[in-house]
Amino acid sequence: MTRPARSWAMVPTDAERYRPLYARVLGLRFVNPGGVLCFLFFEGAVALAVLLALAELVTWWAVLVLPAAVAVMVKLNDMVAEMVIRTAAQVPEQERDRFRRQIEPVVGRARVPSTARALPGAAHPGDPALRAAHPGDPALRAAHPGDPR
Repeated sequence: MTRPARSWAMVPTDAERYRPLYARVLGLRFVNPGGVLCFLFFEGAVALAVLLALAELVTWWAVLVLPAAVAVMVKLNDMVAEMVIRTAAQVPEQERDRFRRQIEPVVGRARVPSTARALPGAAHPGDPALRAAHPGDPALRAAHPGDPR
């Protein structure tokens, strides 16, 4: 008995039978771990739990609980990936184009004033914008004694 293919599923139905048993048992649709990763998820979790139990750091229940916890986290990761893909599919194309335009790098040359300091953000007392922002500051007037402002 085969499952009907869903239109939003990432794994084609033909490749379903070649997927690892771990991925098929969990019903993963968006996360597609390979054979080595499935081995690490299940047998690796069992081996780690056995080692922890032999070292008497955990009880023997960990041999059952740890692989189950790993499987729950893998399934949760698949569900989050599904929500992200569905949400991204709902974004209109015009929003995607606007986003692409915003993140495109701008190539060109920037004009740097001759009074620029080596450190960014350093205030220069001769800066007209700084004098306009603080017109009554005596320190700025002392920097330019001939300036009537």
